[in-house]
Amino acid sequence: MSRCVRYGVVALGLVMGLAISTGAWAQTPWAAPDAEKGKKNPVAAGKKAVEQGEKVAKVNCASCHGAKGKGDGAAAAALNPKPADWTSKKMQDETDGSLFWKISTGRGAMPPWKHLPENDRWALVHYLRSLKGK
Repeated sequence: MSRCVRYGVVALGLVMGLAISTGAWAQTPWAAPDAEKGKKNPVAAGKKAVEQGEKVAKVNCASCHGAKGKGDGAAAAALNPKPADWTSKKMQDETDGSLFWKISTGRGAMPPWKHLPENDRWALVHYLRSLKGK
């Protein structure tokens, strides 16, 4: 077997392994590290913060999470696992620190949003909280 073919087989194996492991990893429970769970939201709660978070969501999140945060955006049908329903008890039971960490780091099909200003990510947490029970 030529060196080129061997490298191609190894590369194909690595890509397939990564694809399989990434799919399995995305299905496991997603828990923030303990050190992140306890972080408190430094952005003052209120109408202004919720409106700021809603603007961030409309621009960056709605295509997957939907206009009302139900996880039913236009891109959601093609995703596995499906995007989180922000109105769900499971999501609402998360700490602010956990939500901020998940928004910041991403996982699977959800990209990390660390490039967004920190205040926007914390405001997004306030917006997610405003969806409780909707």
